[in-house]
Amino acid sequence: MNGLFALGSNGSGQLGIGHKEDVSVPKQVEYEDDIPEDEIAQISAGGNHTIILTKSGKVYWAGDSSTGACGVVENADMETSKFRELVVSISGSIGPAAHVACTWDSSVFVLKDADDKATQVYTCGAAETGAANTDVPPINARASVLLSNFPPTGTEVRSLAAGFRHIVAVLDNGDVYGWGNGRKGQLGEIDGTADLKGIIHRPRKITGIPFKVAKAVCCQYATCLISEPGDGRIFVLGADKWGLKSTAPIEIPNWNMISASWGCIYILQRNGTLVAWGRDDHGQLPPPGLPELESIAAGSEHVLALSRNGEALTWGWGEHGNCGPTSESIGDVKGRWNTLASPKHLPEGSKITLVGAGCATSWINIITIDGLFL
Repeated sequence: MNGLFALGSNGSGQLGIGHKEDVSVPKQVEYEDDIPEDEIAQISAGGNHTIILTKSGKVYWAGDSSTGACGVVENADMETSKFRELVVSISGSIGPAAHVACTWDSSVFVLKDADDKATQVYTCGAAETGAANTDVPPINARASVLLSNFPPTGTEVRSLAAGFRHIVAVLDNGDVYGWGNGRKGQLGEIDGTADLKGIIHRPRKITGIPFKVAKAVCCQYATCLISEPGDGRIFVLGADKWGLKSTAPIEIPNWNMISASWGCIYILQRNGTLVAWGRDDHGQLPPPGLPELESIAAGSEHVLALSRNGEALTWGWGEHGNCGPTSESIGDVKGRWNTLASPKHLPEGSKITLVGAGCATSWINIITIDGLFL
């Protein structure tokens, strides 16, 4: 059993801590029903909603469901400040979830089929953004939709990423597809495939990539693609604001993990050092002197990192308390980092297993040596 703790922006209850006030110290999340029995694998967050994915494929949500981004909800305009199990669809046979990604006001879920392949792609939420749409929008624009004829026969979705209002899916054959708002070029060349607003309404293969893609991450209006570790070639699509394209390295062969905020791209190398480029007006780029890192998670304008000595670190724009208590009025943690949690201050045998970051929200998963949550 896991103890998930959250802090930051909470105006819609998206932290799932039982109320709707911002907090600057980690608070344990609450559940409407039973606490998940298996380990949390991923935390994905939109503007005002949060999705939790467990390793067994169960999905939970908290926050604002009014856009439809939280799946099938009895009261379509409800907000909840406690996590509850998410229902992707009430039709057909629904398998466990393999991947989830959130735009500002929609969510995309990839479920496993009867052959245990990640092939069932459901979109939920604000269809007018294009991030959750099909050729013919459903009668209820907030209903969940199973995308037809995607991914192509014989392939499955390997990973999923989302920006402000665009989605990118990487397939197991190295192809990459995108849909949603491509007006800034974040989905590649869109000649003849987008509407007048630059929105692509169906998954479309992104062409012109000179390598098989291993992973994609999305900034607000840009997409970064990277090839397999050992090769590590990098290709950035979209807006070049903050030098996201023009200052990108050609390759980082020894990469281990990649993440992106709205204006920065972060690549964690196998030796625990972090390479990053992009926006830095609120201290979003890594501060000097960081210890070796085990994992990273970038939010909209801040980063959480798990150090190799087991501490949860954070830096960047913490206006809503998402970077912990700060001394600056605008919440910047710039040129330094805050330690949000450390084994030194936890019960003996405790371990931080996961960090997550969303739209001014931060997440830390802690377990004890006997598996009990704190």
